[in-house]
Amino acid sequence: MTYEYDRIYKERLRTGLEYQDFVAEQLYKIGLPIFNYASKKYQIECGENKLGVEIKYDAKFASTGNLYIELQEKTNPQNSNYIDSGINRNDNSWLYIIGNYNTIYIFSKRLLNQIASKYKSIENNTKTSIGFLLPKLDAEKYAARIILI
Repeated sequence: MTYEYDRIYKERLRTGLEYQDFVAEQLYKIGLPIFNYASKKYQIECGENKLGVEIKYDAKFASTGNLYIELQEKTNPQNSNYIDSGINRNDNSWLYIIGNYNTIYIFSKRLLNQIASKYKSIENNTKTSIGFLLPKLDAEKYAARIILI
C-alpha cells in the first residue's frame, strides 16, 4: 500500500508541476508573467508564487465534466489529520487556476470560498484530499476568466 501510494504521489507531483509550467506559459502570452517557487521553504513562507496564484491540474475534468476544488489535504493516507489547502490555504494566493491542457479556469479564491458550502465535500480515492466537485456549467458562470487552448 505505501509503495503504491508513493508511486502515485510522485507521478501526480510530476504532472502537476508540468501543468504549472504550461499555465505559466499561457499566462505569459496574455501579459501575466509568473514564476513558481520550487522549494518547499518558499512555498510555505510565500505561497506558490509571487503573483498569488494557486495552480491545479484536473486530469479527470475532460471525462467527468467537473472540476475538483480542493479544501484540505494530507501528505499520506496514514496521517490522521487533514490540513487546509487549495482554496482554504492561508497564504498569499487570491486567484485559483484549475483546468487541463484544453481549458484553463481562473477563479477568485474568495468567490470559491463563498460558494463552497453549496456543494457536498468529498474525499478522494487515495484518502489524501477533501474537496468539492464544481460542474462545468457552474465553472463557466463563476470563472473570472476562461482560457481556451
